[in-house]
Amino acid sequence: MGMIQAPNQTPADRLDQMVRQYEKDLLRICCIYLRDRAAAEDAVQETFLKAFRSMDSFRGESSEKTWLIRIAINCCRDYRRSAWYRYIDSRVSVDQLPVLSSAPPSDDHIALTMAIMKLKPKYMEAVLLYFYEGCPIREIARMLNLTEAAVSSRIRKAKQKLRTELEGGEGDEK
Repeated sequence: MGMIQAPNQTPADRLDQMVRQYEKDLLRICCIYLRDRAAAEDAVQETFLKAFRSMDSFRGESSEKTWLIRIAINCCRDYRRSAWYRYIDSRVSVDQLPVLSSAPPSDDHIALTMAIMKLKPKYMEAVLLYFYEGCPIREIARMLNLTEAAVSSRIRKAKQKLRTELEGGEGDEK
């Protein structure tokens, strides 16, 4: 589960490999979480900087991707807590998100993404990790320092809120 590193691979080479492999995934998560492309790019950059600094202390208890996602979510949380975050325009459009395929997103995909962006962060995190990144509930629980039951509950509540929002009901965030 740890980093697979060739014997002659330097930490800088390993970082370069991680950036190529995970940058789009992290950018997508950060864009949706922060609702701002520039802030998301900063968060991803900060994520890789923190990963580089603590590469030697990575214990391999989770996958490398899980480790990076956890760092990215913590960076996003820090950004959202900062005073300047209140002053940014948090209306990112779907066309600013990193693309997964060459096909343009459908109207349903755009509506779903926008609905996810309206969720409270605790629900958004669970949805992004479970549905977008395909992480198992046990891994999400470890990433977010929660119990598996709490993660399951957040996913269930998020699905209810998304269903209400997408069916045209009043989607409150409580």
